[in-house]
Amino acid sequence: MKANIRKMGNSHGVIIPKAVLAQLGLSESVEMTVTETAIILAKPKSTREGWAEASQSLAAQGDDALVWPEIANAEDADLTW
Repeated sequence: MKANIRKMGNSHGVIIPKAVLAQLGLSESVEMTVTETAIILAKPKSTREGWAEASQSLAAQGDDALVWPEIANAEDADLTW
């Protein structure tokens, strides 16, 4: 599909047809990647995408220890959990 680059205020842009946005499931925002010859628009990834798998992998390797040591208060011994 060929599209024209248009002046939009002080910028330039391309109008993406509504049907194309619907086909790709794009709505509010996109991830934009720029290469030497292309601009790629994609669905934004979830902020925590892949976290569950990564944490399971760390646990399986035994590399899931606390980074910051546990800090106890003097009165903690009196607490009932």
